[in-house]
Amino acid sequence: MDITFDPEKDKRNIAERQLPFERAKDFDFKTALFEIDNRRDYGEVRYRALGLLDQRLHALIFVETERGIRVISFRKANSREIKRYEKAQS
Repeated sequence: MDITFDPEKDKRNIAERQLPFERAKDFDFKTALFEIDNRRDYGEVRYRALGLLDQRLHALIFVETERGIRVISFRKANSREIKRYEKAQS
């Protein structure tokens, strides 16, 4: 899977969250919880995924591309997201 992203957003994410967008290649898509992010009209279909990376739950916002995904946002999941994920897994 091809992972693309805006290099400037990646730099900000590394500075703020110590999490490079390229780590999305290690995100566990198999056990992730997916939903369409329809909070706004983005002009494209964006997905929110809650899944594991290094045994910690993370939130990944992305757009599907022909060859993979384009990362919009990537961070550790908050407590509300952890509860939603755990409820869906039970």
